[in-house]
Amino acid sequence: MSTSALRYAAAPSPVRPTSSPGFWRAPFAAATYREIGYTVASLPIAIVGFAFAVTMFALGTGLFVTVLGLPVLAAALAGARGLGAAERGRARTQLGIEVAGPGAVKKPQDAGAWAGIRARLADGAGWRALLFQVVTFPTRIVSFVLSVTFLVTGWVVALLPAYTWVFPRYVDWPGYRVFDYTSGGERHEFYLESPAQIAGASLVGLVIVFLTPKLVRALTNIDRAAVRSMLG
Repeated sequence: MSTSALRYAAAPSPVRPTSSPGFWRAPFAAATYREIGYTVASLPIAIVGFAFAVTMFALGTGLFVTVLGLPVLAAALAGARGLGAAERGRARTQLGIEVAGPGAVKKPQDAGAWAGIRARLADGAGWRALLFQVVTFPTRIVSFVLSVTFLVTGWVVALLPAYTWVFPRYVDWPGYRVFDYTSGGERHEFYLESPAQIAGASLVGLVIVFLTPKLVRALTNIDRAAVRSMLG
């Protein structure tokens, strides 16, 4: 295989543009759903990363009075660097940002396992990557909840005219039930059943649909800032 072919095969895929799609196109743009996919996938990843960071740090500091604490902390920093590399890859493919990885850990002058452990413990990039897993944990939970809630709510309400016939036919409701409860011996109920009510609810849903990409972009911008500042 020629040298040019090898360079082509080794070249990374191009970074997708980070510009936000237009307001009217955003709810149907692939970029929007890549970002939503990012926020959804970030929840399980954040749980694993947070558990790893807290467990390894607590174990390492707990064993610090013995010689076992140092290699545990070194392993935590090495693992955090690996998680950081994976996060930069996700940010590249789904958020469209290119963040150069930190330099390699400086090799110690003297040989030996303890010298390597000391070098690893002095690795600032590893500590930042470990802190990244802790700092982004709460924000990723919020991003997941808001993204999924707005996405599902918006489309379900916007498409209400398409399936409102289901309720009187199969559920024995006159329309979509907003609430139905009894208080003080008096029953309170409200259904969306008239064309005006259904159209009004659908309009509210469409507003949510078109605002969801803006919300998701704001949420993923938090991760963009964290990746740039802590994983580079």
